[in-house]
Amino acid sequence: MPGTALRSARRLRALSCAPEVMLGLATTVGQPGTTTFAQVSDPVLGPHEVLLRPLQVGVCGTDREIAAGLFGVAPDGEERLVLGHELLARVALDGHGFREGDLVCATVRRSCRDCLACEEGYPDSCMTGEYSERGITRLHGFATELAVEAPEHLIAVPKALGPVAVLAEPASVCARGIRHAEFIGGRQPWAPRRALVLGAGAIGVIATYLLRMRDYEVWTAAKDPPGSGNAELVRLSGAEYFSTSEVTPGQAAAELGGFDLVLEATGDSQVMLDALSLLSRNGVACLLGIDGRPRRVSADGQVIGVDTILQNHVLFGSINAHREDWITATRDLMAARRRWPDAVESFVGLTVDPDAFAEAFAYQGVKATLAFGAM
Repeated sequence: MPGTALRSARRLRALSCAPEVMLGLATTVGQPGTTTFAQVSDPVLGPHEVLLRPLQVGVCGTDREIAAGLFGVAPDGEERLVLGHELLARVALDGHGFREGDLVCATVRRSCRDCLACEEGYPDSCMTGEYSERGITRLHGFATELAVEAPEHLIAVPKALGPVAVLAEPASVCARGIRHAEFIGGRQPWAPRRALVLGAGAIGVIATYLLRMRDYEVWTAAKDPPGSGNAELVRLSGAEYFSTSEVTPGQAAAELGGFDLVLEATGDSQVMLDALSLLSRNGVACLLGIDGRPRRVSADGQVIGVDTILQNHVLFGSINAHREDWITATRDLMAARRRWPDAVESFVGLTVDPDAFAEAFAYQGVKATLAFGAM
């Protein structure tokens, strides 16, 4: 009820020194050019929720697509959607096992409440497609000065990880993809050694580091020239980088004898299908990119009709992440930061105030973030 919401907002201001006018990054869904940093509704703190002060909110391709009017669903009865699903926040008030000042990130997907997977605690594998996602589908995001979240969706972050923890969301996507790929490959005797990562954006670079920490020999391919910033970050992990303008993935696979594991993060459906042809015997290819363009893609018939069968190839898709993948992601980011401190710190190459969101959306490095508060 409106009266209840007003009383809750006043209580939040009294308890947490909240601003009189709450600001957030919001867009009118389906209408490009409407994204603004402006007044948004105050959060309503429920009896089983934790009050958060967002510190850093990461920007990714999904946010750009929503701002461009291509994606996103506003909450029921509303036209505008508050963006932001890559969160690093500080707990604002004690409660539900968290103490004021704790650093946390938050999972993104919420249960449809109507399928076996969601009932078992796996909304990342929702069987109905009626899930909701913070800052993406039917739920407001975290790009605001204050936010609330149920404690079961919060992941504690070591303070030593610092601002790098804002990478937990893309890292969790990588962790889930790798976990599922190794589970599928492990359905039979399998000793994966050589991996190929297609794409050198946030998902591609983070996946490269996670695979290197698992002792894979990694090759990462992207359109960027060899001397680009993202290419250098790949090399700092001990992986090999090659530009697809100079060497095609097919040529690399032919020279090396194929790859045991391929992780695709380009968002190009032709590249996704081509991943099958890059696999060694018993190889597994995981698709992490999304390409919604209406188009036809093709493959050599023998790749599908002979090699995939005779060589036990698997091609599968993976999206979002389970809570266990978030925990793995924060642990792995901490380990990567210890092993490659300068490289991992530089993953976040741009941090701007929320009202400069256009600059963050245009950034071409690994990750840009919006700063809502000081660490």
